[in-house]
Amino acid sequence: MTMAKTDTGALRGLANSSESVRLQAALAIGTNPDPAFVDPLVERCAIEPDFFVRDMLTWALTRHPASVTVPKLMAELSEERAQARSQALHTLSKIGDRQAWPAITHALLTDADDEVARSAWRAAVLLVPENEVEDLITVLASQLGRGGRETWLSLSRALVALGDAILPTLRAAATNADRRRHAAATERMLRDPDGRQG
Repeated sequence: MTMAKTDTGALRGLANSSESVRLQAALAIGTNPDPAFVDPLVERCAIEPDFFVRDMLTWALTRHPASVTVPKLMAELSEERAQARSQALHTLSKIGDRQAWPAITHALLTDADDEVARSAWRAAVLLVPENEVEDLITVLASQLGRGGRETWLSLSRALVALGDAILPTLRAAATNADRRRHAAATERMLRDPDGRQG
């Protein structure tokens, strides 16, 4: 009976107007995982405005079995709300289950929303099977020159995580005026990961 009350209180807490209450609720759920919590956690991820609460929601989801969470998160990748897609991708990258790879589509990797695309890039480089790395590099390279500094850095880091295999594609991209500077900066990052990207 006590456990049921605790569960109900934590679920109610996820919708509380106070960030600190929502944070504590997510912590409580992650500390005592139960498959019944997965749907409410995923639903909250799609609308939660606070970064730290979203981070705790992701942590709570990682505490549940991947066999339960991964299918639910994959379903979120087709949601209209950008935050639902980006947070699901972020959580999938934290879980690291390669069963999710087929759901990381070209559409997500080139999503018009920068945060969704950035989350897709991070997830993709962690989950990509070895025999699909070249195709992933091609798609990622098509996004060179996109967005502002943070987007550039996210894309460069994703490409660099794939290692020297990116070099031929970067050098080909350097012939494109729109991508040249970003391609060169990414190659510098590959050569000197601790240096500053220009």
